[in-house]
Amino acid sequence: MTPGIMLVSLVFVLISVGVSLVLKGKFSRYAKIPLSNGLTGRQVAEKMLRENGITDVTVTSVQGFLSDHYNPINKTINLSPEVYGSSSIAAAAVAAHECGHAVQHARAYSWLMMRSRLVPIVQFSSGIINIVLLIGVIMAFSGNNFLLLVGIILLSLTVLFSLITLPVEFDASRRALQWLNQTNVTSAGEYPKAKDALTWAAMTYLVAALAALVNLVQYILLYLGSRDRN
Repeated sequence: MTPGIMLVSLVFVLISVGVSLVLKGKFSRYAKIPLSNGLTGRQVAEKMLRENGITDVTVTSVQGFLSDHYNPINKTINLSPEVYGSSSIAAAAVAAHECGHAVQHARAYSWLMMRSRLVPIVQFSSGIINIVLLIGVIMAFSGNNFLLLVGIILLSLTVLFSLITLPVEFDASRRALQWLNQTNVTSAGEYPKAKDALTWAAMTYLVAALAALVNLVQYILLYLGSRDRN
């Protein structure tokens, strides 16, 4: 591992922490600004689903800060307590974003379908990738870099998953913002704040994907270096 790659990795870690802090700060700020129409996150989600002709998705509440997600397996919009029962701009933005995923699912959005097919593979590789890479690096120094190559292949799958996640998340936010604007769920003054919150949420996925890509390059260079030594 070269000093340059180590430095780049450190930079991405710092950027990731910074973006996460900014996102939490913006969510906290917009969570204190009430939506003028008084709709809660649950009501916003149900309204967006209904207006998109989706009747087989249930809106539920789950524990955890910013734990909001759409589950395509049981077709549920799972909203954190801070979103589910809150009538804030942040709650409306997050609820609409998760509904954006439900709309993608209903419309068979290609990137979402592709990501869903990768989930079982990525779950398997994620469970063993760290130990494979660790042993692979150790063995590479003794002249056997086969296991390191296997680790790189597994890591490539997780990187691919991160990259495919980008258009999925960006499109969900686009659908959410378009709907919030067209239906006037957010007023002219509230819409920019909702857009700002979702933009920073998308940034977390972008940084994570870039960091994963850099990490992959790091191991590839390590593998090439070990092969040259042999």
